[in-house]
Amino acid sequence: MDKLSALRAKMAQRGIDAYIVPTADDHESEYVGEHYKARAYLTGFTGSAGVCAVTREDAALWTDGRYFIQAAREIAGSGFRLMKMGEPGVPTLAEYLRGALPGGGTLGFDGRVVNAALAQELAGAVEGARLCTDCDLVGEIWPERPPRSASAAFLLPLERAGRSAAEKLAEFRADLQSAGADAAILTALDEIAWLFNLRGHDIACTPYLLAFAAVEPERALLFAQEGVFAPEQAEALKKEGVEIAPYDAIYDYAAARPAGSTVWLEESKANAALVGRLPQGVRLHNATFPLELRKAIKNPVEIENLRRAHRADGVAFVRFRKWLQENVGRRRIDECDAAQELTALRARSPEFLEPSFATICAYNENAAMMHYSAKPGSAAGLRPEGFLLVDSGGQYLSGTTDITRTMALGPVPQAWKRHYTAVLRGMIRLSMARFLQGCRGLNLDILARGPIWDLDLDYKCGTGHGVAFVGGVHEAPNGFRWRVVPERRDSCELLPGMVTTDEPGVYIEGSHGIRTENELLCCAGPKNEYGQFLCFETLTLAPIDLMPVLPEEMTASERAFLNAYHARVREELSPLLDEDERAFLDECTRPL
Repeated sequence: MDKLSALRAKMAQRGIDAYIVPTADDHESEYVGEHYKARAYLTGFTGSAGVCAVTREDAALWTDGRYFIQAAREIAGSGFRLMKMGEPGVPTLAEYLRGALPGGGTLGFDGRVVNAALAQELAGAVEGARLCTDCDLVGEIWPERPPRSASAAFLLPLERAGRSAAEKLAEFRADLQSAGADAAILTALDEIAWLFNLRGHDIACTPYLLAFAAVEPERALLFAQEGVFAPEQAEALKKEGVEIAPYDAIYDYAAARPAGSTVWLEESKANAALVGRLPQGVRLHNATFPLELRKAIKNPVEIENLRRAHRADGVAFVRFRKWLQENVGRRRIDECDAAQELTALRARSPEFLEPSFATICAYNENAAMMHYSAKPGSAAGLRPEGFLLVDSGGQYLSGTTDITRTMALGPVPQAWKRHYTAVLRGMIRLSMARFLQGCRGLNLDILARGPIWDLDLDYKCGTGHGVAFVGGVHEAPNGFRWRVVPERRDSCELLPGMVTTDEPGVYIEGSHGIRTENELLCCAGPKNEYGQFLCFETLTLAPIDLMPVLPEEMTASERAFLNAYHARVREELSPLLDEDERAFLDECTRPL
């Protein structure tokens, strides 16, 4: 029996007419551990974003523009059809359910992996629908499902984090008092990691620990799996005023909240099963925690650590570029080989933990898929011609990096050079921005997209996203995009200390893809009668390939910026390289 047939048999047993499988864990995480990849198991689609719905007669998968090409390939033959989110004529999940679910029908999902806000939306999608929220049907048909990860925790010392957990908790308790709440229940792993200076390895490439937390005026509880803390770590947390409790006890904690008390949580992040345990009579304060903004504004200690991480990352990338030049065309190398070499070079840093996401190493037409993932046995071989796009990053004890470079391995067509130069110009123009405080990424996105729009081209994603400190490579609430996408939560006012990627691109299906990406630190500029001006410091330190650049299509200021950037890359990285590597870097960063 295939997976869809097995799932439908389970649905029939429970009287379920439509079943939803999202991409999430108990914490509404963007990336999830192997135990939680139910949607990937069911559909075959391995991208990080998507939700599927199964009825008695139909099966559909929704995902966004980053994954249209990849999803179409991966779900072929699975019985699912692709719903391209945001495209004309494509219904939302709620709209689809209105047409697919019979009146009074039953909608099912695992309430632990569907957030409370989405559960309410789905419940209202069909009048009179009945909800079945305690059914993990994919788990029932998934043989040898990987267990839930319970990795060893580690704590960031003060010289890394810049502020103690006790200090952050005191600040948060003031928020609690201002909100009139008796307790706050935290479910988002990034907020818990930041508040407690806590990290782990429960999600590949994202150093978070599976945990819940509750903060009250007089105590703080951390709900974690058994055995993840060493005795000295538990003692260190105790000194910060933190009690450790069993992971699943968070549900009993919620059920024990007294009637008349006020609990602060965010329904778009807290899972429906947890919110459903709150007793009647408990008042819910549904609002974003100030932690989201505070963690996005890096403190001076974090910023200095980040600069060190980017120097280490830049050294690894210079060595990678040199390795490519010396080996492509001389021996068999495919996309997977190149990705493994870059990870090995990053791992030479004593501060390296792991990649910050699965490396996207995509040759020629494969690079047209924004989140392409090369697979052993089918990875493209690299030849001394065309483009290689490498989007990668590292998790270091000193910070998180995310960098993309597109490199010519040999001759490329003139049209590709025009695309490459337009992308480079867009990245530079955004890097050079000076703007008044109060601007959002929406105000600045045209700087990056403009040269590409001038060619009547576009890219179906945002221009940039926030990056956490030793955490998730995607962080709310800052970003660059030309329109608001509510679920991305990336349209806040830009403030000094925020780190945001700058990564315009061109993607031509069946031909090639180009992206150039640096991380930008928002910095304070002059303040005068017009207000507070802001600008960006480029954190990423790695050469940009000059071979495909058409200098005549760049402005004088754009060429000057590129030359100054490359001079800074030489200055900061050369002392960390040997003589041959320095000579290679000098050639890569020669003045344009």
